[in-house]
Amino acid sequence: QVQLVESGGGLVQAGGSLRLSCTASGSILSIRFMGWYRQAPGKQRELVAVINSDGVTNYAGSVKGRFSISRDNAKKSVSMQMNSLKPEDTAVYYCNVEGITTFYANYNYWGQGTQVTVSS
Repeated sequence: QVQLVESGGGLVQAGGSLRLSCTASGSILSIRFMGWYRQAPGKQRELVAVINSDGVTNYAGSVKGRFSISRDNAKKSVSMQMNSLKPEDTAVYYCNVEGITTFYANYNYWGQGTQVTVSS
């Protein structure tokens, strides 16, 4: 089993910044992808940013130039710096980790979610 611990959510005014972090632990052999998704009320969950084991990143068009994702392989963690936040960024943000367990099986785990609220 893989466990994810998220931190960094909160309330911020438009134009402000937050940094989300997620640390994985458990039966992990390797991590292929680490990323963040978000879900606003009444909306589908969507990809925000993802980073693979080679450090290649992919961002939603709405956050390019404002958000930056990074990973620390030694700590098995992923962080996302969010700058110039907008009210439309308000959502529950979920950490997602995909890789291989110590039993050589694929896994895909989600964090419990952390609320990000951006006021106008």
